[in-house]
Amino acid sequence: MRQQTHKRGRFKNKTVAIVAALALGGGGAAIITANASASGDKDSSAQGGAVSAKSAGGTISCPDVSQKLSGDVPKGSQSQVAKGLGELDNQVATAYQQMNKGQASGNEVLSKLNEQRQQTLSQMGQAMGQGGGQNAQMQGMADCKMQQVAQAGQQGGQQQQGQQQGGDQQQGQQQGGNQQQGGDQGGQQQGGEGANDVPGNAGGQAGNGPAQNDFVDITKVQPNAKQEPQVQGNGSAGTFTSECGVGEAGLRNSDNVIVAPGVSNGAHHMHDYVGSDKNDAFANNQTFEQGGTSCANQDDKSTYYWPVVRSQDGKDEADADQLGGGQEGNVGTILTPKASKIEFKGNAKSKVTAMPKFLRIITGDAKAFTNGDANANASWSCSGFEDRQLTDKYPLCPQGSDLLRTFDFQGCWDGKNIDSANHRDHVKNAGADGACPQGFKAIPQLVNTISYENPGDTPFAVDGFPEQLHKPITDHDDFINVMSDDLMKKAVDCINSGQQCKN
Repeated sequence: MRQQTHKRGRFKNKTVAIVAALALGGGGAAIITANASASGDKDSSAQGGAVSAKSAGGTISCPDVSQKLSGDVPKGSQSQVAKGLGELDNQVATAYQQMNKGQASGNEVLSKLNEQRQQTLSQMGQAMGQGGGQNAQMQGMADCKMQQVAQAGQQGGQQQQGQQQGGDQQQGQQQGGNQQQGGDQGGQQQGGEGANDVPGNAGGQAGNGPAQNDFVDITKVQPNAKQEPQVQGNGSAGTFTSECGVGEAGLRNSDNVIVAPGVSNGAHHMHDYVGSDKNDAFANNQTFEQGGTSCANQDDKSTYYWPVVRSQDGKDEADADQLGGGQEGNVGTILTPKASKIEFKGNAKSKVTAMPKFLRIITGDAKAFTNGDANANASWSCSGFEDRQLTDKYPLCPQGSDLLRTFDFQGCWDGKNIDSANHRDHVKNAGADGACPQGFKAIPQLVNTISYENPGDTPFAVDGFPEQLHKPITDHDDFINVMSDDLMKKAVDCINSGQQCKN
């Protein structure tokens, strides 16, 4: 049962402004921006007033240390490195909130943040045995900058990497708005007269997104879905589906056991979980094996988890005043998925080999808005329009069409490691022809498709790190394989023999 209080409580004079409307196939869909004025309570920071638009038009961009780690982190230092990465995220979240509340100037906040990061990075370097953190990996990763964001109503989702340190003006780097292939031409929208009603990026009831230009009418997007390669002689055309439900409110948490093991609130946003019922920051391989599962086949104790999607409806969830929830700008009613299809596919060029137990895979990038789109491969669409896939826009679906999220996981494995320091190097995507990179072998490729009832006239947003502004490009999904050896063998045999199996 959904845990909601559905009260407005701490805010008075809450106004809802319709800033753009799209007439979609006989049904109405509108992008709505809710602007809340705090009642003066100290607790108001937990709700829509958590972000005050003081920094409208900008966010904090920091080097993502976790993505730049390469090679093996020494086993004895893994725990301290994980905690260091968690502390870096805490520092950025706190700095973003201070800046938006006007507690200090941008330069003051960034100066303090960079000092904190330098100290933490030094401690991480020492833990890794690299002398005071003065090593090649850690160099240059302390300094954060202000990243300027296109004002609502400007074309597309373009973002401009800007300046904010020492007054040095840097050349803007645009990304995001050109993300869609043959798509929406920069996020064209009808009914945009109200664009200027949204100050910069301070849209959404939490003030830190989503913005008007994060949405697009799916019927205006040209077909752009990539063509799957043809299965060839030794290819594997079968599929294996695991029925695991849609998750329960009681299992939600804001941890991330892959990226931040042993760190509470390591994700800074809420996750839905299916499969294992024991996934939190302190779970380990033994925990998963000994726990229960929501999957129909009890031999699949894998954990599948993704950030929740919230309706921007002005209502409180159970986490409205908690870290990971309202305190970090993740507000509104959590939408329970209508369905979650967990399907494993084959490889166009070769047979697949069994995944090792406890293999960890992340697809997408929770920090893609500031990191860039190199790892941003989650996509959004609507039922009936699956040939139109969006990476950096939320789709507005016509009446009778469901909201869809699709996560294509990496289908090639290095044959040795169940994880890597940056959680990416041990797995790769197949090439356009379906072939795995040299040194990698094909494994059953997980494709997770999640559907929701059409949100209708109410806007929505994916949970995320506060400084990522609830951008759709930050969507991501996580998986740890805890299938029994027998069940994995069944999946491999099914895929390699060309069968379509449900389990």
